[in-house]
Amino acid sequence: MARHLITSALPYINGIKHLGNLVGSQLPADLYARYLRARGNEVMFICATDEHGTPAELAAAKTGEPVAEYCARMHGVQTALAKGFGLSFDHYGRSSSDRNRALTQHFAGKLADNGYIREVSEKQVYSIDDGRFLPDRYIEGTCPNCGYDKARGDQCENCTKQLDPTDLIEPRSAISGSTNLEVRETKHLYLRQSALKEQIAEWIDSKTDWPILTTSIAKKWLNDGDGLRDRGITRDLNWGIPVKHGEDDWPGMEGKVFYVWFDAPIEYIGATAEWADAHGLPDADWRRWWRKDEGAEDVTYTQFMGKDNVPFHTLSFPATQLGSGEPWKMVDYIKSFNYLTYDGGQFSTSQGRGVFMDHALELLPADYWRWWLLSHAPESGDSEFTWENFQQSVNKDLADVLGNFVSRITKFCRSKFGEAVPEGGAYGEAEATLIEALSTRIRAYESAMSRMEIRKSAAELRGIWVLGNEYLQNAAPWSTFKTDPDTAAMQVRLGLNLIRLYAILSAPFIPFAADGMLQAMQTDNRDWPDDVNAALNMLPAGHAFTVPDVLFAKITDDQRSEWQERFQGVRS
Repeated sequence: MARHLITSALPYINGIKHLGNLVGSQLPADLYARYLRARGNEVMFICATDEHGTPAELAAAKTGEPVAEYCARMHGVQTALAKGFGLSFDHYGRSSSDRNRALTQHFAGKLADNGYIREVSEKQVYSIDDGRFLPDRYIEGTCPNCGYDKARGDQCENCTKQLDPTDLIEPRSAISGSTNLEVRETKHLYLRQSALKEQIAEWIDSKTDWPILTTSIAKKWLNDGDGLRDRGITRDLNWGIPVKHGEDDWPGMEGKVFYVWFDAPIEYIGATAEWADAHGLPDADWRRWWRKDEGAEDVTYTQFMGKDNVPFHTLSFPATQLGSGEPWKMVDYIKSFNYLTYDGGQFSTSQGRGVFMDHALELLPADYWRWWLLSHAPESGDSEFTWENFQQSVNKDLADVLGNFVSRITKFCRSKFGEAVPEGGAYGEAEATLIEALSTRIRAYESAMSRMEIRKSAAELRGIWVLGNEYLQNAAPWSTFKTDPDTAAMQVRLGLNLIRLYAILSAPFIPFAADGMLQAMQTDNRDWPDDVNAALNMLPAGHAFTVPDVLFAKITDDQRSEWQERFQGVRS
């Protein structure tokens, strides 16, 4: 049994996430975690809300809540939505936790002790109208690199270039919109990433199996030096982790907090510690996942994220871990994704454009969305959500192929043999051909899943469903029954066993429907089908079952039109 640590990029606390956010990290991470568990591996799947920095403060200000109360409330909202989508986190933590505070301060102290922190007097934007410094996301303006007019003071989300607030053209306060700004001097701590460049370069070069998207972003930043500038790790904010050297005060840093992108990745570790606390376990239980000197040497660590997060996970967080001088487990594989666009444009909260997680679950059960998003994951390039494509995929793949198979075989069996697996007949040549074809497809499915090729895995799974439909169509037990009831009974018995097989294979993609299929077959047996012939004999003659409700209802043209109109947003 192998051990796998899986982390998904932390979603910001400020609001409900859209489908593009979901498919860019959390959902494919869940797919992989579920698959690895199904294969008998020990898995620790971790995520958390990213609660510090300007997004939280600005969002709380809009609602009139104290920021701590806003974050607590939104963590509850995001937790419920994650559960609604079947995201099987072992723990969904909070970056504002006591564990993350202590770990962040610990890392900062170690980095300082090892000479990788320097104090810098720098000029920073100050808003006269707001009466405060405006760090990173409190400033908006035009990106000097691509001309995007809504770039933030830490990074342009259009071209992903990392910025300083003073880089922006025509800057304005994100709080008030004021342009009455001036530059004043303040002191901050900088992580000396440049001093770690050789170590990070050697580490990245060793990752020969990373996706092209991940490697190209990492090496671009590494080779042009842009991502390895010494980087500020403190901010003039009220909300965040107080700057300390371990447990000691840091002279000159009173009233400052650590930069959100310094503390957020550390929360991967913090959330694992929170998991141990929640289960009443000693520190050794979380440290065996993260400390190579305490058992993490044999852990395979995989991160899932959108491409905009890659620089921080290939440069900044590794610099923190390496610079600490401690034997922390570093990531083995980074699965990164491009963007999901919405019907010819971008998702937009302000314009009400696109489907967000809460609305999605109001419209349809989670498995409808899970299937479409994963089968159209933006791996090799951006993907586009359109209602026409969504309707077609749901109706053809889920309703016509999988749902129709389950409905036909269970209803036919009930009408001719009752609600129990019928006995009679023995598997013949057609069944042997099916078993061989299924074995080939399942091995291909396993291979694609192990390589985290999401769309390829979905295609292989659909192919497995199709094999059962083709068999059923050719066997035609409803016709065979008229002249050879024993053979028809055998064909139906195989079909019922296929339902169980499909449930097990499909569970990583559509866990709720898979549970429903197993409940209908009245079995808790989820053994992976290493031997397809044995799997198709798992439900013996006489085993009771029930006819399930419709697994997937088709999306009508009227529904599609209504939803398309509802979520098109404000037209400019």
